[in-house]
Amino acid sequence: MNDLKRHGKAIKVYEGENKVLSSLEEAIDKAGVKDGMTISFHHHFREGDYTLNMVMAAIAKKGIKDICIASSSLGKIHEPLIEHIQNGVVTEIHTSGLRGKLAEFISKGGLEKPITIRSHGGRARAVEAGEIKIDVAFLAVPSTDAMGNASGIGANTQCGSLGYAIVDAHYADTVVLLTDDLKSYPNMPASIRQQEVDYIVKLEKIGDPEGISADATRFTKNPKELKIAENAAKVIRALPYFKDQFSFQTGSGGASLAVTRFLKDFMKKDGIKASFILGGISQPIAEILEEGLTDHLFDTQTFDAYAIESFRKNPNHHEISVSEYANPWSMGSVASQLDYVILSALEIDRDFNVNVMTGSDGIIMGASGGHSDTAESAKVTVIVAPLYRGRIATVVDKVTSVITPGKDVDVLVTERGIAVNPARKDILAILEKTNLPVVSIDALADAALKIVGKPDPIEFTDRVVANIEYRDGSMIDVIYQSKA
Repeated sequence: MNDLKRHGKAIKVYEGENKVLSSLEEAIDKAGVKDGMTISFHHHFREGDYTLNMVMAAIAKKGIKDICIASSSLGKIHEPLIEHIQNGVVTEIHTSGLRGKLAEFISKGGLEKPITIRSHGGRARAVEAGEIKIDVAFLAVPSTDAMGNASGIGANTQCGSLGYAIVDAHYADTVVLLTDDLKSYPNMPASIRQQEVDYIVKLEKIGDPEGISADATRFTKNPKELKIAENAAKVIRALPYFKDQFSFQTGSGGASLAVTRFLKDFMKKDGIKASFILGGISQPIAEILEEGLTDHLFDTQTFDAYAIESFRKNPNHHEISVSEYANPWSMGSVASQLDYVILSALEIDRDFNVNVMTGSDGIIMGASGGHSDTAESAKVTVIVAPLYRGRIATVVDKVTSVITPGKDVDVLVTERGIAVNPARKDILAILEKTNLPVVSIDALADAALKIVGKPDPIEFTDRVVANIEYRDGSMIDVIYQSKA
């Protein structure tokens, strides 16, 4: 690995008065988008993103084909990509996640070439290593000046951190900024700087900020999820890493986010502060900073309006790139300094492998995100999940798709008991001395089976529709075409 070098973009010399173009179509022409290129997007607007669909519609109208899309993630709002796949405009996809009709279409074999699924840190690694060579990055930014000093705060739209876009701006051969707020020069402080930007297009609207907090960032009132969250916080409190200046991250999902509320109460009772909190930042985390219970927030993606305001006004709410967040091939990511990470799961099996990607029917419905990045990096990885959802077991014999391997998972907290990975004898010895309901993972799997019964096996063809990479670039699993 010591012989590897970071990929770099070509040196260019700027000779114009400003970089603002008259239209998206002109930007596509100036950027030289042509058949077979790789273009990238970020997903800071999540289900409120407008720009990917606009760019792809303009590319398709020009008759350009065989495009590889390397987006940091894709959501339900990107359903129009189905038509572009069918018409040969899009032939390859690299992403962290897929949802909605696009995910179903690909799960059922709609794209000829398997997609590649990477974690957030794994994508940053792949871009920097040149494994993903981005020809043109189309990056939506809430504000920029005419030279390309761009921010996640604008007069019309706001998304806070631009952690994903920062990497693409640095490594893409050509960078096109799309904005709905063109500021006077200089637009400071800037997340993306002018020396990395080629062209700028002002659009009427780049996205809907309300879509940022959709789905994965919901706050739960479910009694079962709250019980899981409280017990997870008790597990964290019982272990020796819970002390003054500890660090943590909570993942997406109702129970995972709710852990924050209980941790805050325990921090107050025990008179301790966190040194930093990492991840996608939401209101409960921003409130901890405001109340003086942590010194720093490290933010690679801002999840709601409250957190965006915190990002705007609080100097200790720090924006970081996704490479700084969790790139495993670096001199040290922030994730490597985590004491605890609390993550959710669609499935977890007897070997503690976790699936956050495919549903019980084999259809893709989630995202790798930072799951495996933080699970491997943190001193203690806690998975929070119900024993079953509806009539579908969460604790199973074998997960449908492995996103995070069991070696990186330490504790599972369900409403029916807490299981500790046998490899973590130190944690087990501590928790067995508490009044927490510690059981084996096999006991939980057996209980789930008794309650919901043994499901019919999912039917797949032998055709691979997705390759799942671990954060270091190794292949960890594949997803086969669903017959559902």
